[in-house]
Amino acid sequence: MRSSLTAATVVADAAALADEAGFEAVSLSAVARRLEVQAPSLYSHVRDLEAVRDGVTALALGELADLIATAIAGRSGLDALRAYAAVYREYAVAKPGRWQSLQRRAGEDVVRSEAARNMSTQAGAVLRGYPVPAGEHVHAVRLLGSTINGFLALERSGNFDHSAPAPAESWDRTVVALDALLRAWPVHD
Repeated sequence: MRSSLTAATVVADAAALADEAGFEAVSLSAVARRLEVQAPSLYSHVRDLEAVRDGVTALALGELADLIATAIAGRSGLDALRAYAAVYREYAVAKPGRWQSLQRRAGEDVVRSEAARNMSTQAGAVLRGYPVPAGEHVHAVRLLGSTINGFLALERSGNFDHSAPAPAESWDRTVVALDALLRAWPVHD
């Protein structure tokens, strides 16, 4: 057994496996094989498979939040939105399994994690450049997330490969359309 085995190393190996083989390939036995230990050895470090998967999700949220914070620093409005969306798209390509981990219902520990709070902070930073009332932020964040992740899911599955123009052109128009929606956010009583 590796003497350096910890919960963090188990999650890191699971994240690497997810990026190589897809998030659905993450199992306790597959992670144990990568770590060259027996699967039962993992239970000293992680509760179960859901804890490992939630660990990958929390790791991805933290990485994404850090990348977004750097990308949007000093930007506002469309510039911040473009940077925010670009980071998501680049992350989905560079870390496909980790991105997939973000497309699932996460456990309560992840939802209440510092990584999740940091992601929320970054989305809020983007929204500060728009006339979206604070009480409407949750709706605007849901719009951003569903549009960006929906586009990326369709692009990753090849659904845009059958027609012109290239997805990059549609991506830019999607971000500009999101900008227009955020600038004209409807007021609700």
